[in-house]
Amino acid sequence: MERIIQLNKSNIDNEHICCAFSDKKCKESYELKKEWLKKEFENGYVFRRIDARAKVFMEYGPAEKAWIPVDAPGFLMINCFWVSGQYKGQGYAKELLRLAVEDAEAQGKNGLVTVAGTSKFHFMSDTKWLLKHGFESCETTKSGFSLLVKKINPKADNPRFKESVKSGTCEESNGLVVYYSNRCPFSEYHVTTSLTETAAKRNLPLKIIKLETMEQAQSAPSPATIFSLFYNGNFVTTDLSVCMDSRFDKVVKV
Repeated sequence: MERIIQLNKSNIDNEHICCAFSDKKCKESYELKKEWLKKEFENGYVFRRIDARAKVFMEYGPAEKAWIPVDAPGFLMINCFWVSGQYKGQGYAKELLRLAVEDAEAQGKNGLVTVAGTSKFHFMSDTKWLLKHGFESCETTKSGFSLLVKKINPKADNPRFKESVKSGTCEESNGLVVYYSNRCPFSEYHVTTSLTETAAKRNLPLKIIKLETMEQAQSAPSPATIFSLFYNGNFVTTDLSVCMDSRFDKVVKV
């Protein structure tokens, strides 16, 4: 196995952050994600990856500081957790999870919590794998999200979704509405460029809402604050590739 390293403010400028490191179109988005990480390191955020040019990593931090509309006091919130390609099945996911549990125990946390799909959602962790490795579903939404918890303290209250996400709708009811943040190094480019072009080609109204603070993210109408697309007020997808012209009509039924 490759060794696992942890990024921090002193080394992040010289280290890659797994996603989009070779995508020239997303260079600005990539740097925005790094700037986001630098700020979140001050809140106890953790970014671990293998010491290789690969997409094998986990991100998490205190749930109270998470950019996700969930109430989970005393838990660590896992954000992105990804093992891809040739590295699957080699124990990296188990080791990254073990290190997160170890951190939670050392900090006296109630456990780990994360948001996934009731079935697999794009740009979200593998629900089946998490359930197989000790997580349990404690709440679901009409739009297909699951709140998964792995408790260390069995007496702790279950985490809960905030009210803002439970209906699966947003306030804007005309055309396309997208909520996104710089939590992902792909989002800035594909929302502001690809989706803008795609919507204009179809004469679809488009409203872009960027979540720029933790408070805004915690009151968002979707727990997928990396990217969530709504159409006529209803949640459609977390799939960022829908921004591209070749993908849009396969996902959004206008």
